[in-house]
Amino acid sequence: MGRARLAALHGVATSYAPAPGRTVEVPEETVVAVLAALGVDASTPDAVRRSLTEHERRRTRRLLPPCVVTGPGGSLGVPLPEGTVLRVETESGDTVEWPEEGAGDPRVGLGSHTLCARAPDGRTARATLVVAPERVPRPAGRTHGFLVQLYSLLSSRSWGMGDLADLADLAAWSGRSLGAGFLQLNPLHAAVPGEPTDPSPYRPSSRRFPDPVHLRVEDVPEYAYLAGPARRRAAELLTEAAALREAVLREDALIDRDAVWRLKREALELVAQVPLSPGRRAAYCDFLAHQGQALDDHATWCALAEAHGPHWPSWPVALRDPRSRQTARARGELQDRVDFHCWLAWLTDSQLAAAQRAALDAGMPIGLVHDLAVGVHPAGADAWAQQDAFATGMSIGAPPDAFNSRGQDWGLPPWRPDALAASGYAPYRDLLRGLLRHAGALRIDHVMGLFRLWWVPEGHDPTEGTYVRYDAEAMLGVLALEAHRAGAVVIGEDLGTVEPGVRDALARRGVLGTSVLWFERDYDAAPPGRGSPSPLAPEDWRAGCLATATTHDLPSTAARLTGEHVELRHRLGLLTRPLMLEQAADAVEVAEWLGLLGRLGLLPEGVEDEEGTIKAVYRFLARTPALMIGVWLPDAVGDRRPQNLPGTWDEYPNWRLPIADARGRPVTLEQLVSSPRLHALMGDLSRRLASADQRPGGAGRP
Repeated sequence: MGRARLAALHGVATSYAPAPGRTVEVPEETVVAVLAALGVDASTPDAVRRSLTEHERRRTRRLLPPCVVTGPGGSLGVPLPEGTVLRVETESGDTVEWPEEGAGDPRVGLGSHTLCARAPDGRTARATLVVAPERVPRPAGRTHGFLVQLYSLLSSRSWGMGDLADLADLAAWSGRSLGAGFLQLNPLHAAVPGEPTDPSPYRPSSRRFPDPVHLRVEDVPEYAYLAGPARRRAAELLTEAAALREAVLREDALIDRDAVWRLKREALELVAQVPLSPGRRAAYCDFLAHQGQALDDHATWCALAEAHGPHWPSWPVALRDPRSRQTARARGELQDRVDFHCWLAWLTDSQLAAAQRAALDAGMPIGLVHDLAVGVHPAGADAWAQQDAFATGMSIGAPPDAFNSRGQDWGLPPWRPDALAASGYAPYRDLLRGLLRHAGALRIDHVMGLFRLWWVPEGHDPTEGTYVRYDAEAMLGVLALEAHRAGAVVIGEDLGTVEPGVRDALARRGVLGTSVLWFERDYDAAPPGRGSPSPLAPEDWRAGCLATATTHDLPSTAARLTGEHVELRHRLGLLTRPLMLEQAADAVEVAEWLGLLGRLGLLPEGVEDEEGTIKAVYRFLARTPALMIGVWLPDAVGDRRPQNLPGTWDEYPNWRLPIADARGRPVTLEQLVSSPRLHALMGDLSRRLASADQRPGGAGRP
């Protein structure tokens, strides 16, 4: 009982319910390991007693929690001794007395402040005070846009993978020509260097800074001033890049991120030798000052990785500590390389800003929707720079469920909830602020992680993990504050296992959910044990969501409708049942949806017309009240291939496929914008959305 109580005090679950009426006990060894990662000894009964005593001692002596989150004019919600004097040092530098009754002072506006307390017995305390709005911004009205994996979008000027100039072009064209309101992207986070580089954008070195592989080198202003041998070498690199691009655009070719970066890195090393103009130098210095320690740490890690390899746990012991004197000395010795990586971060930030400006100038109400991965690589820059914030020896993942009986281990270290609170959520705030610099919206992968995460101790099977709870009100409050400051919409990826209450809590804060057509079924109306629930009628969908037909982890709509995704999984040995059973079940599911589309009058072309059925799927989404409708860009040209097939590594070319047509032939950006099939789909969707919004009580109303 003592260990269970200790676990509960630290948000560590000793059991969990994977399904209604079923409870699974967490192994005792797991609970002990997770508590140890939180700095709590529960290894023996005596250790448990000591830890409980120490926790109680700290609780009774503590005057303030490390972080307090409240709303404008709200109360602190913290029990304090009578007569305690409170004052707030605001982020603008003012000092404000907090009223005795505990209600907020109107002079303490939204922001991250410092709360100071003095009790009658002489105890004092300081804590971070976050004053956040009740809700994040919402879209001004219904809108639609593309979902696109940027690397897969090659133009005739790309260096072998899509880049930020391609993104700006797509935004300018789709906003002006199609009336698109947003472009949702894959994470553009910095990858861990090395060959081969992990191509997954969801396992980055740093979530705080974007990867310079996305740069369009020729758009760097200093490129124009290359001269002599540097100019000639740059021209040779352009020729090599063109050959690489043409190779990728051949049928069955793959994107080679490492080859792209080798060419770009050499070109950027040449451009770095061109002096910045006075105005550009001033802008660069402003960027350095604004980014501060976070950028210095990131660039230092990059420079040290060049010297010692990208796996910092294997570096010389002293360099594993970002604050050691040896690291400071190495930073000085490698100052040229540190500055080079700072410069790359500035260039990438500048081109991201240009892409968002292009989107807004084209009339997009939202523009770029950036994607926040759920974690970072354990050997990357963030894990090195923020070691105190991460739980040592732990990895996040997912428990066993109906889709994966073995559970999942994603190989990503979790943030410690106690360390986040102690820092006033500074790493989280800085991360959000950085991502929202040039975004109209932010998608949060596995948004349930703001509430709890599945921790797996190192060396253990994913089934032997447990849930660790975070302060969801604090996490949502910080999110609301940063989204408010940026004027950005927030979308939570809330697919899969979602504990009760989470979607309601997100909706109260104005966070949109994610609704994927194939998963939306009327579970409330389904009789228990009597087959699969029926597809959910469009009018019964939630308004507060991004509605899509598919995602980067799912088959394209064409593959889903034709059943090709089942055949692909069979060829790769991923099916858990015989092929014929899987195909039969899939055919029943597709037939259910096609039947509903037909009954709603959304499929006049008939079920044999592939383009017509894909249009019908998006017509259905337009019929829902969803505030945002996302079109998977490959759907617009009939691409059959998923960008990522979970459960594969060497078996399938995840994250390396260019967008292709129905025959598997890669399609460039220039071919996309002139595609009759794309224009027919998007024109049809725009008309349906306009018609739905004009009806009395139309679908566009939340």
